[in-house]
Amino acid sequence: MAKAKANDEQPAKSGGKMKLVMIAVAMLAVGAGGAYGAFAMGLLGGHVDAGPDLPRPVAKGGEDPYAPPADTKDKDAGVEPVYGEGGSEYRRLYYSFEEGFTSNLKDSTGLVQLTLAVSTTYDGRVLQWLKRHELAIRSAVLVELASTPEEDAFTEPGKKRLQERLVKAINRVLTEQEGFGGVDAVHFRSYLVQ
Repeated sequence: MAKAKANDEQPAKSGGKMKLVMIAVAMLAVGAGGAYGAFAMGLLGGHVDAGPDLPRPVAKGGEDPYAPPADTKDKDAGVEPVYGEGGSEYRRLYYSFEEGFTSNLKDSTGLVQLTLAVSTTYDGRVLQWLKRHELAIRSAVLVELASTPEEDAFTEPGKKRLQERLVKAINRVLTEQEGFGGVDAVHFRSYLVQ
């Protein structure tokens, strides 16, 4: 009888070791998956390579083969840009929408009128895409403005939330059309609520 009892205990011990091995393997898999996810999101390993056909950030003083041509009316045309040593390591390009935006506010008789510019640290293709898809972008901006509560139109935190929503809306249009967003920020050139 004692011999049979010993045989019954033996599988229980090896089963316990097997459970420990399985738990260890699962923990390694979860850790590796988390590390890969963090790397893919750019949280680890520096800047993630955008791929061969996607815009890339351009360092201050770096070469941008897609840079817009210098405006001959610009007093600084032909002058090499001078960058400060502080702040971001990337240069910033701006795109201004020529026409303003006017929209009603959500559940209100109030109107908001504004003019916008956007900025990017990516190469000049983002500016080309902004110009090419301006009609779709204008539509997306107007939808966001119309869904803005009146109280958000007057407060600084509300305006910040609106800017964040506009960045997402513009990048959504660019991603749908070109496969890449690239707009880092929205800037109010003028802002009026009536």
